[in-house]
Amino acid sequence: MGVQENGNGLVGGKNKYKRMESDVLEEDTVLSSNHQDQEGVYVEKRDTRIYLLACAIFASLNSVLLGYDVGVMSGAILFIKEDLKISEVQEEVLVGILSIVSLLGSLAGGKMSDAIGRKWTIAFATLVFQSGAAIMTLAPSFTVLMSGRILAGVGIGFGVMIAPVYIAEISPSAVRGSLTSFPEIFINLGILLGYISNYAFSGLPVHINWRVMLGIGILPSIFMGVALFVIPESPRWLLAADLANSEKHEAKAVWQELLKPSPAVRKMLITGCGTQCFQQITGIDATVYYSPTIFKDAGIKSETHLLAATVAVGFTKTIFYLNSHISHRQRIGPVCWVLSSEIFPQRLRAQASALGAVGSRVSSGAVSMSFLSVSAAITVGGTFFVFSVISALSVAFVHTCVPETKGKSLEQIEMMFQNGGELQSGEVELGDVEVQRLVQKE
Repeated sequence: MGVQENGNGLVGGKNKYKRMESDVLEEDTVLSSNHQDQEGVYVEKRDTRIYLLACAIFASLNSVLLGYDVGVMSGAILFIKEDLKISEVQEEVLVGILSIVSLLGSLAGGKMSDAIGRKWTIAFATLVFQSGAAIMTLAPSFTVLMSGRILAGVGIGFGVMIAPVYIAEISPSAVRGSLTSFPEIFINLGILLGYISNYAFSGLPVHINWRVMLGIGILPSIFMGVALFVIPESPRWLLAADLANSEKHEAKAVWQELLKPSPAVRKMLITGCGTQCFQQITGIDATVYYSPTIFKDAGIKSETHLLAATVAVGFTKTIFYLNSHISHRQRIGPVCWVLSSEIFPQRLRAQASALGAVGSRVSSGAVSMSFLSVSAAITVGGTFFVFSVISALSVAFVHTCVPETKGKSLEQIEMMFQNGGELQSGEVELGDVEVQRLVQKE
């Protein structure tokens, strides 16, 4: 389906757009025959790649917030327990509640991003999280601390579902997998920064150090403010919104399709939600949240040494994620976000991805809130044996249910699940050329 533009390069009269890489290569190289024209194509191609990379990085900054919160809480909880005199049960609830309540943000985020756009949903997620982080930093009691953590969790729910969707919709198929894995890489970077913050501020008085650790997480809002002036709105969303306005589509129809799915949509939901759940029930968040506790059980007693060992875990985890990204040998961590953001059709993408994020957050919360109790019942070693069995099951699931999507457009991926069927009437179908033509230059 073609894309209608007016003389000013507008879609629906809303935004200005920059011609992107595929466009230039497809049109200009045919028309130009001299060295100067070819050099111009090369320069624009390079600028295009830099612009796409910048958009992906800025869109992923919300993921740094999630990672930082996860990492910093693993160390801050040691001092919160001492300062606020909380019990082990309260510790589990405080740690795990963020993942549980984030499902509210993920569910609302799908509908919101369809209504106001992907870009401004990212902005809203940042605002909500930073409000929660500020409350946690100043909390005088466990009750207020929990209130701030719940608010931060809602913001995280918005952020984790929208960033991969946004990046998938602005990226050409050749680099979509690499760019869509950025949010997960940034989560790990945030975790590492949280670990480093724990170690750096652990020497402060106990009633101050954990507040400083949590307060540092507010700083990324400055960069997100800059990002809003750089990143464009998703061209696929702009066109879909324009069509939805003209045809008066309602979100209710989307949920009806998700709750009573066709065979193709059912396959998509099983694949997307299944990979999200397996990512978490393999136990990664338990390792991240409770690294100091695990090392303490292993015999390390000094709090400084515990936090230093945790930093080493963070470095190792980040290096392996970067290696998998660079070498294109991704394991289930980063690839589940790539997959869940690209397998659904445009009309379902945001809200179906939100369902996948809900599965991830519920699984993460269940693991985080039960780890200490389960470890006390069957030992830490027994708990990790259970995680290893679940990891083996995840391999079988991926082999059975997950198709190869590398190098395929979002529309081609949808056709794979439909076994060669036709796109539904009124569906938005954009190839790389059209998508790149519609990426905004601000």
